[in-house]
Parts: sequence; structure tokens; C-alpha cells
Amino acid sequence: MSARVDLYVDPVCPFAWLAFRWLLDEVEPQRELDLHVRLMSLAVLNEGREGHTPEADKGDDSAWRPVRVGHALAEQRGEQVIRDFVRAFGTRFHDRELRGRDRVLREVLSELDAEDLYAAADSDERDDTVRRVHAEGMEPVGNDVGTPVLHVDGVAFFGPVLGAVPRGQDALDMFDGAVRLARFPAFYELKRSRSQGISFG
Repeated sequence: MSARVDLYVDPVCPFAWLAFRWLLDEVEPQRELDLHVRLMSLAVLNEGREGHTPEADKGDDSAWRPVRVGHALAEQRGEQVIRDFVRAFGTRFHDRELRGRDRVLREVLSELDAEDLYAAADSDERDDTVRRVHAEGMEPVGNDVGTPVLHVDGVAFFGPVLGAVPRGQDALDMFDGAVRLARFPAFYELKRSRSQGISFG
């Protein structure tokens, strides 16, 4: 049976990047999915939170900028381009460890032949859209979690938080388990402390 899957990611989050690669590279080719990649926003999530530097103080490294550009691309080309945007950003920022975020954003827009959308990074024109889509992802799970957020057949939960991309049968087993958990209406949470670093290999 085909599963409707909505994966909400912020491109700057390493855990979102690993979940993105798990689903798109390992699971989607082997499972019948109706898979949608959508943009949540760490800038919105962390607004007013104690211990977080205000995004307005981060200049070109503000987390607002990539999601604004992602929404501008989707507005121009359709939802599917979000996949290309997240992949191009994540490959540079996470896998290749390119810094800073403005350089990465410029390179991504060049790759996607969308340099004309660079100005969207510093425009609040789409902030209502950013907030609306973010809320669609977060409201079912609450605001005391982070990114990624996964919706499976209308049931939402935070995660999975991965330290590496599961491969082959491991990737499929993990997805099948997530689907089964999501379909149980009283399921809420599984969690354990992270004991190892992150591997993007």
C-alpha cells in the first residue's frame, strides 16, 4: 500500500539532511511512496527561545535566507524543485562543509539557473508562506521538537534523528517500522541520547 509521506526539513540542519538522503536515495526507489519534501524553518522554530542568537544578528548566515529562497523557487517552478534545492544546498553545506551560508546559497542558485531569486533571501515577502508551511509541519507534533519532522499517512512525529544514512535493507526496515508505528494512533515517541558523531558518508 502506498504511503503519503511529507518530510519537513530546514536545509541548514544536518539531521534533516541525513533524513532527506535516507528517504530519497534509499527508500523511495524501493517503496511505493507519495513523497513530498517541504520546508520548515529553524528561524521560526527558535524565535524568542532562550540561548538562541536572534536571526537578525546573524547577517548572511541567518536561517531565514535559505528557506525564503526555497519558497521563491517553489513559487516559480513548483514543489518538486524543493528536492533539487535541498540536495544542492546539503551536498555543499553538509557533505563538502562549504562555509558560509551565503556562498553556498549563491552556488546553489547558480547550479539551478536561478540567480535572479537571490534577492528573495533578504525579502520578507514570503515570510507568511514560510510560517504557514512551517506550522503545517509542526502543529501536529508540537513546538518542543526540531527538524526533521516526518508525516506518514497524516500522522506526524519528530525525526528520525540519524547519525548516518542507513543503507539497503536497513533503510527499508527502518522506514517500514516508522510506517507501522505511525499507523498506531496511540504512538507518540521513541528516544535515546546520542552517543556518536555525525557521518555524512
